[in-house]
Amino acid sequence: MVRILVTGGAGFIGQHVIRGLQSRQHTVRVLDSLRPDVHGPDSRWQPPAGVDFHRGDVRDPAAVDAALSGMEAVIHLAAKVGLGVDVGDLPDYAGSNDVGVAELLAGMARTGVGRLTLASSMVVYGEGEALCSEHGSVRPAPRLEAALASGDFEPPCPICGRRLATKLVGEETPFDPRNAYATSKVAQEFYAANWARVTGGSVAAMRYHNVYGPGMPKDTPYAGVAAIFLSALRRGAAPTVFEDGGQRRDFIHVRDIAAATIAACEGHTVGSGTPRTVGQMAAALASSLNGPTPIITGRYRLGDVRHITADSSRLAAELGWQPAVGFNDGMIELAKATSYSMN
Repeated sequence: MVRILVTGGAGFIGQHVIRGLQSRQHTVRVLDSLRPDVHGPDSRWQPPAGVDFHRGDVRDPAAVDAALSGMEAVIHLAAKVGLGVDVGDLPDYAGSNDVGVAELLAGMARTGVGRLTLASSMVVYGEGEALCSEHGSVRPAPRLEAALASGDFEPPCPICGRRLATKLVGEETPFDPRNAYATSKVAQEFYAANWARVTGGSVAAMRYHNVYGPGMPKDTPYAGVAAIFLSALRRGAAPTVFEDGGQRRDFIHVRDIAAATIAACEGHTVGSGTPRTVGQMAAALASSLNGPTPIITGRYRLGDVRHITADSSRLAAELGWQPAVGFNDGMIELAKATSYSMN
């Protein structure tokens, strides 16, 4: 049994992690600021029985030191999420995520807590890597607005311009952050590596892919396309899918994410390893609710990633983790959930 601090434990993933930790007889403390843009302006989150809840900000050294007192390990989930498309968003991402993890690591050094499991993200990879029939493994060239406007959604080979085949993203893939959130996650990983080298601590960075499942928030940037599709279906409208619906993602159930995070915390890039398209997700949710067929709009957002799916073989080999919730079962469970949020 380990004494574990979970930052951001009142959030979507955090609440599943807490339940998983308690089921394995760990002692759990939560540090969460209940920030309004995540939990709403009047959040009154109550921790599960047996969980010691500290309301505070990871950027506050006093709150961090108090929360770390007596702990043996940290699972750091607290973060500002979303893409951060506007340049004006940069200070908030840097302040919330970069300063937040820096203060946490400084506090861990002060208090002698030497084990960190860090929630990172697949967004650190950008478009990842793909396969060109002539040039082999390449980093996809940026998608140009003129091509998107004409309905050509596939990223080209940066050398010859040919259409690329998709490839699972392994941990050795170089970083290519393309928005404020992604850049802040890269910074968090580097800060954690600096801390580990200086203090002799250990860190596991979990690069989460597209997490869904019960308790998924409805109105926050983290909710993603699943919540948007469900909102449409529950008001009787067809979900609208951008581009041609063929964007490949790795949809991973929140219970599988929680199990992998706990395994990393105990055992010291997480996806299911099974690519699906955004169109398949919309169709599965519509089918589960007997709703209207999704509408493929052809609309696009410049800067969106076309294909990004995980190679989780190292996680399976080293920690014995495998996803337990199948895509179809997970979509049915999500569609039939009575509410989005556990706040």
